[in-house]
Amino acid sequence: MKKLSWSLLSLLLVLTLVLVACSGNNGNAGSTGASDDGSSGTASETETPSEPVEISVFAVQEQGIDLSTNKFTRHVSDMFNIKFNFEVIPSDGAKEKRQISLASGDYPDAYMLTHYIDQFSQADLLKFGKQGVLIPLNDLIDKYAPNIKAAMESNADLRTLNTAPDGNIYGLVAYTQCFHCSYPNKMWINTDWLEKLKLDMPTTPEQFKEVLKAFKTQDPNGNGKADEVGLSGSTEEFGVRVLPFLMNPFVYNDDRNYLNMTNGKVESAAIKPEWKEGLAYVKSLYDEGLIDPGSFTQNAEALKKIGENADAEILGAGAGMHPAIFIDMAGPRFPKYHPVPPLQGPNGSFATHDNGGVSPGGKFVITNKASEEAQIALIKLVDYMFTPEGQTNAGSGMKGIDWEDPAPGDQALGEGVKPMVKTIPGKEGEPPRNAGWSGMGHFYMPKEYRDSWVQGTDINDPANYERKLYEATKLYEGHEPKELFPFWSIWIDPAESDEMSMLQTNIRNYIDQNALQFVTGSKDLDKDWDAYVQGLKDLKLDRYLEILQKAYDASAKG
Repeated sequence: MKKLSWSLLSLLLVLTLVLVACSGNNGNAGSTGASDDGSSGTASETETPSEPVEISVFAVQEQGIDLSTNKFTRHVSDMFNIKFNFEVIPSDGAKEKRQISLASGDYPDAYMLTHYIDQFSQADLLKFGKQGVLIPLNDLIDKYAPNIKAAMESNADLRTLNTAPDGNIYGLVAYTQCFHCSYPNKMWINTDWLEKLKLDMPTTPEQFKEVLKAFKTQDPNGNGKADEVGLSGSTEEFGVRVLPFLMNPFVYNDDRNYLNMTNGKVESAAIKPEWKEGLAYVKSLYDEGLIDPGSFTQNAEALKKIGENADAEILGAGAGMHPAIFIDMAGPRFPKYHPVPPLQGPNGSFATHDNGGVSPGGKFVITNKASEEAQIALIKLVDYMFTPEGQTNAGSGMKGIDWEDPAPGDQALGEGVKPMVKTIPGKEGEPPRNAGWSGMGHFYMPKEYRDSWVQGTDINDPANYERKLYEATKLYEGHEPKELFPFWSIWIDPAESDEMSMLQTNIRNYIDQNALQFVTGSKDLDKDWDAYVQGLKDLKLDRYLEILQKAYDASAKG
């Protein structure tokens, strides 16, 4: 996963967990919860050694967490008779420090990473697995981890993500399904301005263009100045770029690799006539001053300065996975922004869709330095985090501190779902509770689990932000193409992974740069289009698609 997407994913996960986390435990060392399939507990009933098992763990420590004094650390230390020796690494430089530790040969018994900061790539897992540095987890899971085993038997997606092409499980992914993250490229519009100007919610590209014109020319903020910004976005993070939403009425834009699928064949969206048609539409908005030019150059901080402009309310529409990217949740403007449904264009009304924050790779691995006792204790520990109780205590903090049982009348986030967990809000000025592992503890959070968290029903109350995002995402759900290239779950042949990575980077950068040049007019869509397509072919686009097709076909057979 590239830096662009992980920086936003980090923001979203922190934000989501504050508002609507995952499920948990009361802190009784001997208790365990039931997994989603009804199996109870972990395989911890087997006799444990009288002396604690010492285990060295490479861990990325997030702000506000002290792993040595952490309440969840104490809880699982007692439950599994473990003495942790944490090698604590700050977020900055985590990837480099992990690579150095592996290269030196002086590595720990296990790596337990925070996936939106750093994790093992699939290529890493295969490389170090083949070298024997990482041990296969298959037998350990089969013997000592009934909850992991049950989850993989019932969830084919999880099984595919965790199982390498040779059949081995060298590491475990962070399966953190986030419904609102799974449709990242939303558009949020100032509905107060729509009402003031007596405009309907736009449903087509042309209607959206007319709304932006009205925002620019009819002074909806009422200050007598032509200071309104029709539409803005950012290039810094996944989910905030303006192009995907605007291009999707013309051709499906996945906002990462620009891939389409037709009858099982992998294609590049960026050389299709529909891509050119979409760019022409976006250029027409740009030429009329309806898109903030900064949308193609600015970071998220600059975007928020527009949304929170001090002198006057100036932003008409903002691209973003969620509006808190450009609007303060506690401010008076927050209730004014609501989602624009996918626009119906000449070729459809697509919405960019992915696996909801689940990315390939491994956040947890056991190395060949771990003793048999350590291996068993580690897999039991992770198996506990595959129960709703263990997952909540790990990811969100301990029961009675960070969460509690729902009260009568509380509603779950998901429709028709039984509420299971209710967040205990923090108090102003309260020090960090240090009761959970946050992202280091994210292991199994499928949608049905997240849907069981209690949420209020007032979508304009910041305390119910997840409800607002959930309801917005339902407008986009089902607008993805029937066939999607599953970049999040395929395994690339190790012999081709370096080549694929280089081609991917070069091709993606070329498409991004040329899209900007076509939109801003530094290249002409009519005169320069053929040269642009040839440039992609010169970058070995055909070879890139060939590698991906091979991986897709292998995945489909498996």
